[in-house]
Amino acid sequence: MENKKRHQKDIDATLKSMDTEEWLDIHFTRPLGYVWALFFNKFNIHPNVVTILSIILGVAAGICFYYSDINHTILGIFLLIWANIYDSADGQLARMTGKKTRWGRMLDGFAGDLWFFAIYGAICLRLYPKWGISIFLIAAISGLIFHTKQCQLADYYRNIHLFFLKGKEGSELDTFRQQRDIFRSLPWKHNFWWKIFLYFYGNYTHAQERMTPNFQNLKIVMKARYNGNIPQNFRERFCEGSRPLMKFTNILTFNTRAIALYISLLIKEPQYYFYFEMVILSLLFLYMRYRHEALCSHLCKELIHTGINYEKQIS
Repeated sequence: MENKKRHQKDIDATLKSMDTEEWLDIHFTRPLGYVWALFFNKFNIHPNVVTILSIILGVAAGICFYYSDINHTILGIFLLIWANIYDSADGQLARMTGKKTRWGRMLDGFAGDLWFFAIYGAICLRLYPKWGISIFLIAAISGLIFHTKQCQLADYYRNIHLFFLKGKEGSELDTFRQQRDIFRSLPWKHNFWWKIFLYFYGNYTHAQERMTPNFQNLKIVMKARYNGNIPQNFRERFCEGSRPLMKFTNILTFNTRAIALYISLLIKEPQYYFYFEMVILSLLFLYMRYRHEALCSHLCKELIHTGINYEKQIS
Protein backbone atom coordinates (compact mmCIF):
# COMPACT_ATOMS: atom_id res chain seq x y z
CA MET A 1 0.00 0.00 0.00
CA GLU A 2 2.81 2.36 0.92
CA ASN A 3 4.64 1.53 -2.32
CA LYS A 4 1.46 2.25 -4.30
CA LYS A 5 1.05 5.64 -2.61
CA ARG A 6 4.71 6.47 -3.17
CA HIS A 7 4.39 5.46 -6.83
CA GLN A 8 1.33 7.72 -7.25
CA LYS A 9 3.19 10.62 -5.62
CA ASP A 10 6.06 10.10 -8.06
CA ILE A 11 3.60 10.25 -10.98
CA ASP A 12 1.88 13.35 -9.55
CA ALA A 13 5.27 15.08 -9.31
CA THR A 14 5.64 14.81 -13.09
CA LEU A 15 2.27 16.47 -13.76
CA LYS A 16 1.69 20.18 -14.22
CA SER A 17 -1.44 20.31 -12.06
CA MET A 18 -4.33 18.03 -11.07
CA ASP A 19 -6.68 20.93 -11.91
CA THR A 20 -5.69 20.80 -15.56
CA GLU A 21 -5.54 17.02 -15.98
CA GLU A 22 -8.37 15.00 -17.54
CA TRP A 23 -9.72 11.77 -16.02
CA LEU A 24 -8.44 9.68 -18.94
CA ASP A 25 -5.00 11.25 -18.63
CA ILE A 26 -4.82 10.78 -14.86
CA HIS A 27 -5.85 7.11 -14.98
CA PHE A 28 -4.39 6.01 -18.32
CA THR A 29 -2.08 8.29 -20.30
CA ARG A 30 0.02 9.76 -17.46
CA PRO A 31 0.65 6.46 -15.60
CA LEU A 32 1.74 4.77 -18.84
CA GLY A 33 3.75 7.84 -19.82
CA TYR A 34 5.48 7.72 -16.43
CA VAL A 35 6.42 4.05 -16.93
CA TRP A 36 7.91 4.91 -20.32
CA ALA A 37 9.67 7.96 -18.81
CA LEU A 38 11.32 5.68 -16.22
CA PHE A 39 12.33 3.29 -18.99
CA PHE A 40 13.86 6.05 -21.14
CA ASN A 41 15.57 7.59 -18.11
CA LYS A 42 17.15 4.22 -17.26
CA PHE A 43 18.89 4.21 -20.63
CA ASN A 44 19.65 7.96 -20.48
CA ILE A 45 17.47 8.70 -23.51
CA HIS A 46 16.84 12.41 -23.99
CA PRO A 47 13.23 13.76 -23.95
CA ASN A 48 13.77 15.13 -27.48
CA VAL A 49 14.28 11.58 -28.78
CA VAL A 50 10.98 10.55 -27.18
CA THR A 51 9.26 13.51 -28.87
CA ILE A 52 10.68 12.45 -32.25
CA LEU A 53 9.39 8.92 -31.64
CA SER A 54 5.93 10.34 -30.88
CA ILE A 55 6.02 12.27 -34.18
CA ILE A 56 6.94 9.12 -36.10
CA LEU A 57 4.14 7.15 -34.42
CA GLY A 58 1.58 9.92 -35.00
CA VAL A 59 2.49 10.30 -38.68
CA ALA A 60 2.42 6.51 -39.11
CA ALA A 61 -1.09 6.52 -37.59
CA GLY A 62 -2.14 9.09 -40.19
CA ILE A 63 -0.81 6.90 -43.00
CA CYS A 64 -2.84 3.96 -41.65
CA PHE A 65 -6.01 6.06 -41.76
CA TYR A 66 -5.64 6.37 -45.53
CA TYR A 67 -6.84 2.79 -45.79
CA SER A 68 -10.49 1.95 -45.09
CA ASP A 69 -10.10 -1.66 -43.92
CA ILE A 70 -10.55 -2.44 -40.22
CA ASN A 71 -7.01 -3.78 -39.72
CA HIS A 72 -5.36 -0.53 -40.78
CA THR A 73 -7.92 1.48 -38.79
CA ILE A 74 -7.23 -0.44 -35.57
CA LEU A 75 -3.46 -0.25 -36.16
CA GLY A 76 -3.72 3.52 -36.72
CA ILE A 77 -5.76 3.99 -33.53
CA PHE A 78 -3.19 1.96 -31.59
CA LEU A 79 -0.31 4.02 -33.02
CA LEU A 80 -2.00 7.35 -32.24
CA ILE A 81 -2.69 6.25 -28.64
CA TRP A 82 0.96 5.20 -28.39
CA ALA A 83 2.09 8.55 -29.82
CA ASN A 84 0.00 10.38 -27.22
CA ILE A 85 1.54 8.30 -24.42
CA TYR A 86 5.01 9.24 -25.69
CA ASP A 87 3.89 12.87 -25.89
CA SER A 88 3.09 12.60 -22.19
CA ALA A 89 6.31 10.70 -21.45
CA ASP A 90 8.61 13.33 -23.00
CA GLY A 91 7.22 16.07 -20.73
CA GLN A 92 7.29 13.82 -17.67
CA LEU A 93 10.86 12.79 -18.48
CA ALA A 94 11.91 16.44 -18.95
CA ARG A 95 10.40 17.41 -15.57
CA MET A 96 11.90 14.32 -13.95
CA THR A 97 15.43 14.95 -15.23
CA GLY A 98 15.46 18.72 -15.77
CA LYS A 99 16.53 18.16 -19.40
CA LYS A 100 14.76 21.05 -21.10
CA THR A 101 16.16 22.48 -24.32
CA ARG A 102 15.22 24.89 -27.09
CA TRP A 103 14.84 22.01 -29.52
CA GLY A 104 12.64 20.19 -27.02
CA ARG A 105 10.26 23.12 -26.82
CA MET A 106 10.15 23.45 -30.61
CA LEU A 107 9.58 19.73 -31.20
CA ASP A 108 6.94 19.47 -28.50
CA GLY A 109 5.08 22.43 -29.97
CA PHE A 110 5.03 20.94 -33.46
CA ALA A 111 4.46 17.26 -32.58
CA GLY A 112 0.67 17.33 -32.36
CA ASP A 113 0.44 19.56 -35.45
CA LEU A 114 2.43 17.04 -37.46
CA TRP A 115 0.20 14.17 -36.30
CA PHE A 116 -2.95 15.93 -37.42
CA PHE A 117 -1.40 17.22 -40.64
CA ALA A 118 -0.73 13.59 -41.58
CA ILE A 119 -4.18 12.47 -40.40
CA TYR A 120 -6.03 15.22 -42.29
CA GLY A 121 -3.98 14.58 -45.41
CA ALA A 122 -4.64 10.83 -45.29
CA ILE A 123 -8.39 11.31 -44.82
CA CYS A 124 -8.51 13.78 -47.72
CA LEU A 125 -6.65 11.41 -50.05
CA ARG A 126 -8.88 8.55 -48.94
CA LEU A 127 -12.08 10.51 -49.69
CA TYR A 128 -10.83 12.33 -52.78
CA PRO A 129 -12.19 9.83 -55.36
CA LYS A 130 -15.72 10.39 -54.00
CA TRP A 131 -15.59 14.00 -52.77
CA GLY A 132 -13.12 15.58 -55.15
CA ILE A 133 -11.28 18.78 -54.25
CA SER A 134 -14.07 19.82 -51.85
CA ILE A 135 -12.79 17.47 -49.13
CA PHE A 136 -9.47 19.35 -49.07
CA LEU A 137 -11.39 22.62 -48.61
CA ILE A 138 -13.45 21.14 -45.76
CA ALA A 139 -10.32 19.78 -44.08
CA ALA A 140 -8.49 23.10 -44.46
CA ILE A 141 -11.37 25.04 -42.87
CA SER A 142 -11.74 22.45 -40.11
CA GLY A 143 -8.03 22.25 -39.35
CA LEU A 144 -6.62 25.71 -40.01
CA ILE A 145 -9.54 27.68 -38.57
CA PHE A 146 -11.55 25.61 -36.10
CA HIS A 147 -8.96 23.13 -34.79
CA THR A 148 -6.25 25.76 -34.53
CA LYS A 149 -8.33 28.31 -32.63
CA GLN A 150 -9.82 25.69 -30.33
CA CYS A 151 -6.41 24.37 -29.29
CA GLN A 152 -4.89 27.85 -29.02
CA LEU A 153 -7.55 29.04 -26.60
CA ALA A 154 -7.63 25.80 -24.58
CA ASP A 155 -3.85 25.92 -24.17
CA TYR A 156 -3.99 29.59 -23.17
CA TYR A 157 -6.69 29.07 -20.56
CA ARG A 158 -4.78 26.18 -19.00
CA ASN A 159 -1.66 28.30 -18.73
CA ILE A 160 -3.66 31.19 -17.26
CA HIS A 161 -5.06 28.81 -14.64
CA LEU A 162 -1.57 27.46 -13.89
CA PHE A 163 -0.28 31.02 -13.55
CA PHE A 164 -2.82 31.85 -10.84
CA LEU A 165 -2.40 28.44 -9.24
CA LYS A 166 1.39 28.11 -9.26
CA GLY A 167 2.76 31.48 -10.30
CA LYS A 168 4.95 32.42 -13.24
CA GLU A 169 7.37 29.51 -12.76
CA GLY A 170 4.55 26.95 -12.84
CA SER A 171 3.06 28.05 -16.16
CA GLU A 172 4.03 28.97 -19.72
CA LEU A 173 1.95 32.14 -19.89
CA ASP A 174 3.96 34.01 -22.49
CA THR A 175 3.10 37.28 -24.23
CA PHE A 176 3.42 38.43 -27.82
CA ARG A 177 5.55 41.45 -26.86
CA GLN A 178 7.88 39.28 -24.79
CA GLN A 179 8.39 36.81 -27.66
CA ARG A 180 9.01 39.58 -30.18
CA ASP A 181 11.57 41.21 -27.87
CA ILE A 182 13.44 37.91 -27.55
CA PHE A 183 13.20 37.41 -31.32
CA ARG A 184 14.68 40.85 -32.05
CA SER A 185 17.43 40.51 -29.43
CA LEU A 186 18.99 37.42 -30.99
CA PRO A 187 21.27 37.44 -34.04
CA TRP A 188 20.38 35.11 -36.91
CA LYS A 189 23.80 33.50 -36.76
CA HIS A 190 23.65 30.33 -34.63
CA ASN A 191 19.96 31.03 -33.86
CA PHE A 192 18.26 30.54 -37.23
CA TRP A 193 15.81 27.77 -36.30
CA TRP A 194 15.19 29.17 -32.83
CA LYS A 195 14.28 32.56 -34.32
CA ILE A 196 11.95 30.87 -36.81
CA PHE A 197 10.24 29.13 -33.88
CA LEU A 198 10.06 32.37 -31.87
CA TYR A 199 8.49 34.19 -34.82
CA PHE A 200 5.69 31.67 -35.27
CA TYR A 201 5.29 31.20 -31.52
CA GLY A 202 4.93 34.96 -31.22
CA ASN A 203 2.13 34.84 -33.79
CA TYR A 204 0.56 32.02 -31.76
CA THR A 205 0.57 34.10 -28.55
CA HIS A 206 -0.74 37.12 -30.46
CA ALA A 207 -3.73 35.08 -31.66
CA GLN A 208 -4.39 33.97 -28.07
CA GLU A 209 -4.33 37.55 -26.83
CA ARG A 210 -6.70 38.75 -29.56
CA MET A 211 -9.27 36.14 -28.49
CA THR A 212 -9.18 37.22 -24.83
CA PRO A 213 -9.70 41.02 -24.57
CA ASN A 214 -11.21 40.89 -21.07
CA PHE A 215 -8.30 38.89 -19.71
CA GLN A 216 -5.86 41.36 -21.29
CA ASN A 217 -7.70 44.19 -19.49
CA LEU A 218 -7.55 42.22 -16.24
CA LYS A 219 -3.78 41.84 -16.65
CA ILE A 220 -3.38 45.60 -17.06
CA VAL A 221 -5.49 46.33 -13.97
CA MET A 222 -3.70 43.67 -11.90
CA LYS A 223 -0.32 45.12 -12.86
CA ALA A 224 -1.43 48.63 -11.86
CA ARG A 225 -2.99 47.40 -8.62
CA TYR A 226 -0.54 44.73 -7.46
CA ASN A 227 2.63 45.39 -9.50
CA GLY A 228 3.27 41.67 -9.92
CA ASN A 229 2.52 40.70 -6.31
CA ILE A 230 -0.94 39.21 -6.72
CA PRO A 231 -2.44 38.33 -3.31
CA GLN A 232 -3.15 34.67 -2.61
CA ASN A 233 -6.85 35.29 -1.95
CA PHE A 234 -7.24 36.87 -5.42
CA ARG A 235 -5.39 33.94 -7.00
CA GLU A 236 -7.73 31.52 -5.26
CA ARG A 237 -10.81 33.45 -6.37
CA PHE A 238 -9.66 33.37 -9.98
CA CYS A 239 -8.91 29.63 -9.80
CA GLU A 240 -12.31 28.99 -8.26
CA GLY A 241 -13.97 30.54 -11.30
CA SER A 242 -11.52 29.06 -13.79
CA ARG A 243 -11.37 25.49 -12.44
CA PRO A 244 -14.81 24.37 -13.78
CA LEU A 245 -13.72 25.47 -17.28
CA MET A 246 -10.66 23.20 -17.31
CA LYS A 247 -12.81 20.25 -18.39
CA PHE A 248 -13.64 22.18 -21.56
CA THR A 249 -9.98 22.92 -22.25
CA ASN A 250 -9.32 19.17 -22.05
CA ILE A 251 -12.21 18.35 -24.39
CA LEU A 252 -10.84 20.85 -26.92
CA THR A 253 -7.30 19.46 -26.90
CA PHE A 254 -6.78 15.75 -27.59
CA ASN A 255 -8.75 12.98 -25.89
CA THR A 256 -12.34 13.80 -26.91
CA ARG A 257 -11.12 14.91 -30.34
CA ALA A 258 -9.28 11.61 -30.78
CA ILE A 259 -12.27 9.52 -29.64
CA ALA A 260 -14.48 11.29 -32.20
CA LEU A 261 -11.83 10.58 -34.84
CA TYR A 262 -11.68 6.90 -33.88
CA ILE A 263 -15.48 6.52 -34.04
CA SER A 264 -15.70 8.22 -37.44
CA LEU A 265 -12.98 5.95 -38.81
CA LEU A 266 -14.48 2.77 -37.35
CA ILE A 267 -17.86 3.49 -38.97
CA LYS A 268 -16.01 4.35 -42.21
CA GLU A 269 -17.27 7.93 -42.34
CA PRO A 270 -14.10 9.94 -41.56
CA GLN A 271 -15.66 13.18 -42.83
CA TYR A 272 -17.88 13.12 -39.73
CA TYR A 273 -14.80 14.03 -37.69
CA PHE A 274 -14.56 17.36 -39.52
CA TYR A 275 -18.24 18.06 -38.81
CA PHE A 276 -17.71 17.24 -35.13
CA GLU A 277 -14.79 19.66 -35.02
CA MET A 278 -16.59 22.48 -36.81
CA VAL A 279 -19.94 22.19 -34.97
CA ILE A 280 -19.78 20.44 -31.59
CA LEU A 281 -16.30 21.56 -30.55
CA SER A 282 -16.95 25.08 -31.83
CA LEU A 283 -20.03 25.38 -29.60
CA LEU A 284 -17.94 24.27 -26.61
CA PHE A 285 -15.23 26.73 -27.64
CA LEU A 286 -17.71 29.64 -27.71
CA TYR A 287 -19.24 28.66 -24.35
CA MET A 288 -15.83 28.30 -22.70
CA ARG A 289 -14.67 31.64 -24.06
CA TYR A 290 -17.88 33.37 -22.93
CA ARG A 291 -17.56 31.99 -19.38
CA HIS A 292 -13.86 32.84 -19.06
CA GLU A 293 -14.23 36.34 -20.46
CA ALA A 294 -17.19 36.96 -18.11
CA LEU A 295 -15.06 35.87 -15.16
CA CYS A 296 -12.23 38.21 -16.18
CA SER A 297 -14.64 41.10 -16.74
CA HIS A 298 -16.22 40.62 -13.31
CA LEU A 299 -12.88 40.50 -11.49
CA CYS A 300 -11.55 43.46 -13.47
CA LYS A 301 -14.54 45.63 -12.55
CA GLU A 302 -14.23 44.54 -8.94
CA LEU A 303 -10.56 45.54 -8.80
CA ILE A 304 -11.29 48.92 -10.35
CA HIS A 305 -14.21 49.55 -7.97
CA THR A 306 -12.29 48.57 -4.82
CA GLY A 307 -9.32 50.63 -5.99
CA ILE A 308 -11.51 53.75 -6.39
CA ASN A 309 -12.99 53.22 -2.94
CA TYR A 310 -9.53 52.78 -1.43
CA GLU A 311 -8.31 56.03 -3.02
CA LYS A 312 -11.35 57.87 -1.63
CA GLN A 313 -10.60 56.56 1.85
CA ILE A 314 -7.00 57.78 1.87
CA SER A 315 -7.69 61.13 0.17
